[in-house]
Amino acid sequence: MNTALARRVFAEFLGTALLLAAVIGSGIAAQRLSPDDVGLQLLENSTATAAALVAIILALGPVSGAHLNPVVTLADRVFGALTTGQAAAYITAQLLGGAAGSVIANLMFSLPAVQISTTHRSSPGLWLGEVVATFGLLLVIFGVVRSRRPSAAPFAVGAYIGAAYWWTSSTSFANPAATLARTLTDSFAGIAPASTGAFLIAELIGAALAVLAIAILYPNIKDSAPDVVLPHNSQEAQPLEVTP
Repeated sequence: MNTALARRVFAEFLGTALLLAAVIGSGIAAQRLSPDDVGLQLLENSTATAAALVAIILALGPVSGAHLNPVVTLADRVFGALTTGQAAAYITAQLLGGAAGSVIANLMFSLPAVQISTTHRSSPGLWLGEVVATFGLLLVIFGVVRSRRPSAAPFAVGAYIGAAYWWTSSTSFANPAATLARTLTDSFAGIAPASTGAFLIAELIGAALAVLAIAILYPNIKDSAPDVVLPHNSQEAQPLEVTP
């Protein structure tokens, strides 16, 4: 792996770890701060997650694009911005980063490093919610990038996820790395391993539908795909040209 790709992969690992630490950590804090009000717990969790997501994308987007999500990376691969090898490296980093973030969140709140979740999330309504959540997330990301307003991307993504906590039945996981990582915590944000299979399938279906819709809405999306989620140097670093 060359140095430029290694930097990008590390950014994906670090960003996904921070994102999951925010998702799970804020969920644990919400349970402790508001033990008798589930609605308030969700508000606290969604607000912290949305704000953290904006900050993480702003910080790491210039390095890797801040995909932080395997379905974003897969869509970017479909549109030609990444090679298969690069996409595989991104996704591996995201999966490992998500697991690391879950462990860190547990440890921060004096819980065992790994707690297998016992929260079952399984119904057709929840699965449809995941399809819709993932579809909408990709549409927002690629739509904003296609509009050539990259500075708006972090805020659009954060706003969408924060809102989708509330208007989707699944509370908008919309991220296979997050779905798997959340099996490692038996807290507010957790999901039982037995429930993940259907969630992952729903996320992939949502991603496939989004790729189709994006291709129809934005026929020239391949020109903008290298700038997902934020513009970044996707090529090997080039030497600076010094002009006399």
